[in-house]
Amino acid sequence: MDLGFKGKVALVTGAGSQIGFGKEIALLLAKEGCDAVAITDINLDDAQKTADAVKKLGHKSIAVKADVTNQVEVQAMVKKVIDEYGKIDILANVAGGIMGGGPLEQQKKETWDKEIGLNLYGTMFVTQAVLPHMKSRKYGAIVNIGSGSSHMYSHGVGTYAMAKAAIDTFTKQLATVEAKTGIRVNCVAPGPSPTNFIKAPDKQAVVDMLVKQIPLGKATTPADIANAVAFFASDISGDITGQVLHISGGSVL
Repeated sequence: MDLGFKGKVALVTGAGSQIGFGKEIALLLAKEGCDAVAITDINLDDAQKTADAVKKLGHKSIAVKADVTNQVEVQAMVKKVIDEYGKIDILANVAGGIMGGGPLEQQKKETWDKEIGLNLYGTMFVTQAVLPHMKSRKYGAIVNIGSGSSHMYSHGVGTYAMAKAAIDTFTKQLATVEAKTGIRVNCVAPGPSPTNFIKAPDKQAVVDMLVKQIPLGKATTPADIANAVAFFASDISGDITGQVLHISGGSVL
């Protein structure tokens, strides 16, 4: 099936991790026909590894270092991508992370600020920087990465989940506002996955524990998420906007 990616330029944030969603999304967008896939991450060496993997597939790619919580760095990063390729057709907001935990009375405001900054403001900053370029061309597909945790309440009070719930709302609001400008905005919400988000010493043990609560009995894979992002980014989903799709084995219904 032709997804309509020929000649398209994509920007994927948080794509440095070699076991994360971002890299898998970048590679799939390239495999499905994007002309160029720009990679950004706070770790330039890791971003370059992903960019090199895209190039090995025969497509163009650059790696740009940027802290998505820093508006100045974000603006410079987007400018570099525009200067290199002339446009951005697809934006995948993947950058995020979990930092806090424990009982609410033990949590610190500094951690809240960092977690909200990375998971909410980071997505907003990058989108804000890319949006004028998409609007000038009356075309764009933005796919935000949310989280199934925004609908799970038994794990305690977590700023990460609250920030991701805000991403759901941001997605719907922006989709409504920009519908007439030719820009679609959707969100993919992953379930538990053995990526770098899980910081426990025995990552697999945590995943195994979470999988027991999932109806389909499996962890979400980066490939699962990449497939959903590619669908939302493609022309075949041209009549879909403002949606939050949970890819989580039935853990969120």
